[in-house]
Parts: sequence; C-alpha cells; structure tokens
Amino acid sequence: MNSVRGAVAVAVAATVLVGCERGASSGGSPVSPRPTTSGCPTTLARAKAAVAQAEKTGRTGNGPTGGPEAVSGKKIIYVAQTMNNPGVAGAAEGVEEAAKAIGWDVRVIDGQGTPAGIQAAFSQAIALKPSGIVIGGFDPHLTSQQVAKANAEHIPLVGWHAVDSPGPSKDPELFSNVTTRVGDVASISADWIIAHSHGNAGVVVFTDASIPFARNKSELIKKELATCPGVRILAEENIPISDTSSRTPQEVSSLLSRFPAAWTHSVAINDVYFADAAPALRAARKKGAGAPFNIGAGDGDPSAFQRINSRQFQAATVPEPFGQQGWQILDEFNRAFSGAPASGYVAPVHIATAANSRGATTWDPPGYRAVYRKIWGR
Repeated sequence: MNSVRGAVAVAVAATVLVGCERGASSGGSPVSPRPTTSGCPTTLARAKAAVAQAEKTGRTGNGPTGGPEAVSGKKIIYVAQTMNNPGVAGAAEGVEEAAKAIGWDVRVIDGQGTPAGIQAAFSQAIALKPSGIVIGGFDPHLTSQQVAKANAEHIPLVGWHAVDSPGPSKDPELFSNVTTRVGDVASISADWIIAHSHGNAGVVVFTDASIPFARNKSELIKKELATCPGVRILAEENIPISDTSSRTPQEVSSLLSRFPAAWTHSVAINDVYFADAAPALRAARKKGAGAPFNIGAGDGDPSAFQRINSRQFQAATVPEPFGQQGWQILDEFNRAFSGAPASGYVAPVHIATAANSRGATTWDPPGYRAVYRKIWGR
C-alpha cells in the first residue's frame, strides 16, 4: 500500500496498532559525526551498483514478453479507494488510457476514502454487471462480502496495491495484483542512503506501525541499512500517516535538537512525511538541498517530485509507475478473459532524483505502451 493521506482512513480501519505507541521513537543519545572513510566497502560497492541501475531512465521493453491478443467488447469498473489519492488516481488514468488503446469501456467509481463508501462503490460496480472490476488501492478484506459476490458471479478481480505481493492471490481471490515488490523498494531505498553517504550515515526512519504493510517495509529498510556498519539508525519515528501533518513537525524539531550533527539522512515509508517535515527543517534554517537528505520508500506522487526537482528537503523517491501499472491492469484482465494465466510481470524499482527526473512530476517508463499494443494487436 503505497498511498498518501487519502488512504489512511481505510488502512487504519482495517488494521490494529502494533508496536510502538503513536509518535514514539526509538534511539538513544546524540551520536558523533560520521567518519570520512567508508564503513562497509563491499556493501558500498554493491549498493552503488544497484542504485546506478535503478536510476536509469532509458530502459526499454518495460512489460511482459508475450500474451494473448485483445478480446473485444469488455467493460471494466475501477473501484477507487479515493480519487484524492494521487497514486489511485494515477493508476486509474493509466487504465483509462489503456482502455482507449484496447477498445474497452471503463468507468471509475470513487469510494471517497471510507469503508462504507468503498463498500457501496463495490456493490454498485457488481450491480452494473461488468466484465471485470479493479480493486483500486484498498484492502479487499474491507469488502469481503462484495469480493465473495464477485467471485460467485465469476467477475475477474484485479487489484492495484490491494495486497502485499504482486501476482495472483488466493485469499482474497484476485486474478492478479499489480504492485512493485515491497522488498525491492525497501532494499533500494536503504541502498541509496548507503551509496549517497559513502557508507557513513546517521539515519532516521519514519514509519506507521499501525499498518502492517508499512511496518514490514520499515523493518526491511532497517535490515538492509544494517548491512553497512558505518550506517547508524539514530531513531525510528512511529507516526501514523493520518497524524503526519500534526506530529511530524514537532518530531522533526525534537530530532534536530537531539542529533544536530549526526542526522544526515532520512527514509520514510511514504513521501508524505517529508511534505510535513519541510516546515520544521526550514524553520531550523536547514538548507533544502542539504542534510538531512531524505528519500521516500514508495509512492512518488507529484508533490514529492516537486520537492525533489526544487531541492526542497527531499532528495529522492522510489516512485510507482502509475501509468504503466494501469496498462498492466488491463493486460491482466485480457489474460483472464482469454483463459491465460497472469503475466507475472513486476515493474523494476526506480529511483527518481533531480538529476534524472528532468522536471517530470511522475515516473512514466519508456516503451511499455508499444509492448502492450504489440501483444494486443492494437
């Protein structure tokens, strides 16, 4: 689940707070400034290679290598968690664009970001007797009755960030789920810090322990950071995404007081933390292009790109390719309609920086449209 505030009400309603208390942090007394030599030469070399690969923008052939030709006359309903969520909206736009290419009809029904609204939207989608339904950015367990009804009526379901892992799902029953791999996102985010700091960093991790997916992501980030002894985790800030605007500025001010020199880098499970950290960093007269250097481990909404491109308190993000994922969603449906298995394709992780985004406000990999048009014969 790589969502911004719009996804919060749903995620929190579906999960139970686990781990630290709200706003709690882990970490001890201030740490001495980092040394000038690398604390992990072997790990550093591996991290630099991985980051260099992830920062490439010209990789072509994005998409599966084959599949069935397009079937005709299909109607898809995209049930959106909330269209106020840039990721959900971006994937919906990709679905609508792909529908024009393949010749299908698409309708978006907005769940308005609440469990009741999403359940009503899903019920409305089933009543319209579509060929397939997209679960757009919400936990299918919130709509278990609707999922069961769709399964009983043999309406294929394809998720976008609906469950933790990409590909088919048995519980809930989804033909496929389109998302990046959380392990890949976590690893490359940590590798960026290792590479950027030359193996010596003082890191703050921002997470939301109330959401199991987010908590797992931050644990994977910490595990990868631990592969370099020169990288020290100063604190882990547990701030629910729903509270970021109210709590993050306060916590950032506290961190600046506790770690005035040692805090060099930050990683957050979502870019939204840095939108709310920026005012506190600015008030402390930190330079937008200076330390702490911040990377978002997932999402890549337009505001994150704007901060990165203007060098204002965010240096990088690991963005989702929303448009590409929209095209993949329709390709997965086409496979379901054709009796073929799911594609198994997972988009590789990408790191966006000011140097490689060239002013863009989203990550739109090259080549995937031509790949799908060729497969579909369109």
